[in-house]
Amino acid sequence: MAFGGRVAKTVGVLCLLGVLAACGNKKDDVPLETFSAEELYHRAEAQLERGKAEEAAKSFTEVERLYPYSAWAKRGLIMSAFAWHQDQNYEESRAAAQRYIDFFPADEDAAYAQYLLALSYYDQIDQVGRDQGMTFQALQALRTVIERYPDSEYASTARLKFDLAFDHLAAKEMEIGRFYLKRGHYVAAINRFRVVVEEFQTTSHTAEALHRLTESYVALGLVGEAQTSAAILGHNFRGSPFYEDSFRLLKGKGLAPEARSRGWLASVYRRTIRGEWL
Repeated sequence: MAFGGRVAKTVGVLCLLGVLAACGNKKDDVPLETFSAEELYHRAEAQLERGKAEEAAKSFTEVERLYPYSAWAKRGLIMSAFAWHQDQNYEESRAAAQRYIDFFPADEDAAYAQYLLALSYYDQIDQVGRDQGMTFQALQALRTVIERYPDSEYASTARLKFDLAFDHLAAKEMEIGRFYLKRGHYVAAINRFRVVVEEFQTTSHTAEALHRLTESYVALGLVGEAQTSAAILGHNFRGSPFYEDSFRLLKGKGLAPEARSRGWLASVYRRTIRGEWL
């Protein structure tokens, strides 16, 4: 049974653990060594059901420690990764998930363990400010889910999150580029917008990046580059309001979008418009 189904089944049978949950306070003082592997596992389930994710994670870990060669140990390990993630202790969740992958690489829940490992990075993306290291690690881990477990129930969700994380990287480049642009640091801004156009062209930020390039080049007096970036923008995103802004900007200078650059934008123009890749 896949982990998703197993979790559903676990939730379904938790009502059978009512007695255990009710007397949980009494059993909290009992030495863990007095529990069997199964009892300790169900004790952890009851703690998880009561919203005590940290306690549950520790109890699941104890199943593995006290009964390392039992079938419950394997289940306890994957559930400890799940419980640590519920507790938002991503480092511990990642460690448990990685241990599961190392010990049971061919097991049916290995795909879920890899997915949890990826989530331990992905769920922290918005917490790390300008540092994009966590995003890159999330992308790598999500790619592993997609490539190693393409037929698993987690592959499609991993693909969606991969696209969102990729878009997040482009958004950060745009944020920094706008920062430089507003302060008149045009060369620094161009370098950021160029990254988006060349490396993140499949994201939702490409149209704006081309427009900001047009703005930056106009400000520097590099009209050929400005016209070329606007021409690429018009070919690929003619219905975008960013193209309207670029067109209006050039028209105000007596210019029109056309391929005039001989630099990196000329290469982008040849690839995207003429289909010339060499």
